[in-house]
Amino acid sequence: MRLLVYFAPKLALALVTMLGVSVLVFLALRFLPGGYADILLGPFATPDARKVIAERYGLDQPMIVQYGRWLLAMSQGDFGVSMVTRRSVIAEFLRRAPVTLELASLSLGLVLLVGVPLGVAAGAAASDRPQGGLARLVGALGASVPDFVLGSALIFVFSVWSLWLRVGGYVPFFDDPVTNMRVMILPTVTLSVFGIALVLRTTRDAVLRVMTEGYITAAVARGENPRNIIRLHVLRNAAIPVVTVVTTYFGFLLGGAVVVEVLFSIPGVGLYAFNGLLNRDYAIVQTGVLLAAAVFIAINMLADLLYAIIDPRIGSGSGR
Repeated sequence: MRLLVYFAPKLALALVTMLGVSVLVFLALRFLPGGYADILLGPFATPDARKVIAERYGLDQPMIVQYGRWLLAMSQGDFGVSMVTRRSVIAEFLRRAPVTLELASLSLGLVLLVGVPLGVAAGAAASDRPQGGLARLVGALGASVPDFVLGSALIFVFSVWSLWLRVGGYVPFFDDPVTNMRVMILPTVTLSVFGIALVLRTTRDAVLRVMTEGYITAAVARGENPRNIIRLHVLRNAAIPVVTVVTTYFGFLLGGAVVVEVLFSIPGVGLYAFNGLLNRDYAIVQTGVLLAAAVFIAINMLADLLYAIIDPRIGSGSGR
């Protein structure tokens, strides 16, 4: 009951947010230069030909009417069909979702495997020790190298020298696990570098803050094993900012790492939405943005649930 009271306002805010996102993406697409008729017919199409296309897809109606029809259809589970392929948009997203989920899961796993231990080690050590300097260096480098720059460099290197890994040619994991890993390692690394830097720096700062607390000093004075101090006292109390960053980053990944999927030709939801935007395929882009927003909101609500589990005072409101 306590958690239900805690989450009720958040659910209401989530619905309002989704409605706002739907309005914004709908208007943004309509105000983009060049509509579907321009992409389909080219710059030399006659007004009559444009009118035919507009009437066929209802684009000649007032925007408020178009938005109302779209909203009503979505409320009934109909997200529309692609103007280009005439296939169900939601079916295509569901078909491609496992690819993006695999890429996001691999990236998050690498982020946690590298970022959290390095952050804990750097935070538990004095800032002037090599661990602290290494953490700052890795954090600065990872945060300053854009995904498309790192991805382009990796594509160039591994296209010239294969080094066992492959660029492009995605194969589902259950069809050929080895080939799948050969294809997915490079995009996973590209997508993980910024996340590693972010999680590392957040973990380090959180651990440093907890290490200054009185109960840590008391544990050291009692002669407790340093590993037990980290495991029993530091990690739990430093977890909330780390959970915040990790869940937010995972939401970003699941929303579709568009740049990486486009660079490496990974057939996930990001690449599908990107192609839909190029073709001004409104149903694809609108559905993609809404699904990304829904995933991001759900991930943040999961983070709130984890907060309440880690620190029960948050859910009860006594800690505020």
